[in-house]
Amino acid sequence: MKLKDCYSIEDIRKLAIKRIPFVASEYLECGTGSEHLLIRNRQELDKILFTPQFCKGSFIPSTSVELFGESYSVPFGIAPIGLSGLVWPKSEISLAKTAKSLNFPYTLSTVATETPEAVNNACNNLNNGWFQLYPPKDLTIRDSLLNRAKNAGFKVLVVTADVPMPSERERSKRAGAQVPLKFNLKFIFNVLLKPIWLLSTMLRGVPRLRTVHKYTNNNSLKFVSGFVGNRLGGSLDWVYCKELIKAWNGPTIIKGILSEKDLEKAIEVGFDGVYVSNHGGRQFDGGKSSIESLKLISKANKGRVKLIFDSGVRSGLDIMRALHCGADFVMLGRPFMYGVAANFKEGPKKVYEILRNGLINNMTQIGVKNIQDLIK
Repeated sequence: MKLKDCYSIEDIRKLAIKRIPFVASEYLECGTGSEHLLIRNRQELDKILFTPQFCKGSFIPSTSVELFGESYSVPFGIAPIGLSGLVWPKSEISLAKTAKSLNFPYTLSTVATETPEAVNNACNNLNNGWFQLYPPKDLTIRDSLLNRAKNAGFKVLVVTADVPMPSERERSKRAGAQVPLKFNLKFIFNVLLKPIWLLSTMLRGVPRLRTVHKYTNNNSLKFVSGFVGNRLGGSLDWVYCKELIKAWNGPTIIKGILSEKDLEKAIEVGFDGVYVSNHGGRQFDGGKSSIESLKLISKANKGRVKLIFDSGVRSGLDIMRALHCGADFVMLGRPFMYGVAANFKEGPKKVYEILRNGLINNMTQIGVKNIQDLIK
């Protein structure tokens, strides 16, 4: 199968899996625990149904939206993915360039494998970037990361709240996905089967957490990994959040909110947006699906702050479902990573087109002409 023959995200996923080693595919696709939440995310989205409406005349639905003072071509964007260079080297560059050219947001993770500066330079000044922060315990490092992101053109800060400690992600560990990578016989055998990935990785170098590397004063990948585990995340409380909002001085979102109680606290301390997410099922296997939480949070929110949504979204129909349930904007991680792995230059654009075309088609089926009319 070639990219031109892909008509769904699942088609692109199949193509991507053929091009990347087992360790990368397991890292990308895994959940945690027994991975029941991965299934619940999918099942609960599929339960949201619509009644088609006809005889509305000829029209093409508009997908454009405004969010935090910016106009975007679509109501969806690219969610942050850590260690994304393991899936495909320089994936952050490809995704950011695609997002800029098509006018929708790209979110760079603190623990991605390219720096904010590198992404900005490759894009010849990024103008639609969001930066995802794992809150550092060291406030000097926090302020440095914020300044670097802002100076590199990132406009929106996404503060991750749902990693009080790293999850187990057993399937990923069994495959050997860790920093540093274990170069055992199994790993070497698997990567030799993927020559294009191997060559691309050799040209870029072993995946490194390049943004945080400068704060470690140590070139050891093992040391950097330990630094991330011990110094990032797990430090967040509402006082820290309030200080962080002031330090960033721009649109700020808290990511990982799943309850009405936490929604109220987020509004109280001054967040501009609440990002409803269960980390794609990768953090806590005993939770509700994200879409179930979105319904409750949207009802409690009553339009006070913007609601962002992710976890389990795989199609334009899923985007429409989330918008109907109260999301103002939808983010997707794995689908865009499948795209860049399937074809570094054209894959992310193909994912965008499949999602946008699917959204337009499904909006037409139910007689909805713009995004605002989808929201409950």
